[in-house]
Amino acid sequence: MTSTIERIESWLLRAPIERPVLAAVGTISTRPALFVRLTASDGAHGWGEVWCNFPPPGAEHRARLLRAIFAPLVVGLDAARPERVRATLEAKTRTLAIQCGEPGPFAQVIAGIDQACWDLAARRAGVPLWKHLGGASGRVRVYASGLGPDEVVETALAKRAAGYRAFKLKVGMNAARDRANLAALRDALGADATIMIDANQAWSPAEALERIAELAPLGPHWMEEPIAADEPADAWSLLAERVGVPLAAGENLRGEAAFDAAIAGGYLKVVQPDVGKWGGISGCREVASRVIERGLAFCPHWLAGGLGLAASMHLIAAAGGSGYAEIDSNPNPLRETVFPFRVEEGWTTLPDAPGLGVEPDLEPLAPYVVTV
Repeated sequence: MTSTIERIESWLLRAPIERPVLAAVGTISTRPALFVRLTASDGAHGWGEVWCNFPPPGAEHRARLLRAIFAPLVVGLDAARPERVRATLEAKTRTLAIQCGEPGPFAQVIAGIDQACWDLAARRAGVPLWKHLGGASGRVRVYASGLGPDEVVETALAKRAAGYRAFKLKVGMNAARDRANLAALRDALGADATIMIDANQAWSPAEALERIAELAPLGPHWMEEPIAADEPADAWSLLAERVGVPLAAGENLRGEAAFDAAIAGGYLKVVQPDVGKWGGISGCREVASRVIERGLAFCPHWLAGGLGLAASMHLIAAAGGSGYAEIDSNPNPLRETVFPFRVEEGWTTLPDAPGLGVEPDLEPLAPYVVTV
């Protein structure tokens, strides 16, 4: 039976937080999220989430793009063909995105719609999304992300008590403090603990060589985005050859060609697309296949609300491999209220409910709704 997309709805939310989330790339002073719901002509529906952390007014802008540009385009498309929906939206908005210089926000809106299409398709099939995508298990290995620059040991120990066994520290803001924080984590968690570090593109290639050399003796599991994502491949390759710490990146790559080039370049050991920034499930699924074929780790980036986190976890479960799901250690009611889960010995198990297994309760989220 043919089923077309009949309606698209969105909710822009912004939750206050007591302490800003700090990173070298910028500060998140509130927790935004843009949730999307598609409804098909047969009554099936699905949810997705658009990445919208930066800049501070970016969430409102993406919400307006979705309603003004994408809502008229998506209605009437085949709800059973998520890849075709994504391809159609990309084709119909390609020149407009170029004209206004906004390929990133356009890709992010399409990514959220793509997630919703896949959730809808799996719900209609009556199976969890990871199974609908061909996965063998709903178990996902996780790590606690976003530690630092303050109270890193206290946060890590609390997360370890909550079941986490891998942790990621923010660096790139102050060299002495970066090393002190990593040393304190290593002392507190032990010599065998899995500790990643993330500089959020903070350093020039020359600075990265120096900074990583200072941190490498403390045994980081990977070094994420030490330099800008658009630095030439030669700069990334030289860094990979000289630092002796596995490099990770991908959240700021956009498009199949960019991921293919990074994978073929051989300088990344960990590849981290973001299902809300580019590609959605459709694009990131293809990246996952290529990453795992090359023997690399597929570890999607996510640092926003609960719908996108669920989508990332289902994608990892479907892909298999040795990857981790990123779980923000900072408080976020738009994650915790929407997608609660338990971690045991570094793993979580996705629900058996159809689709993402998430049905947001909009009533407790009402205080966070922003009208645009």
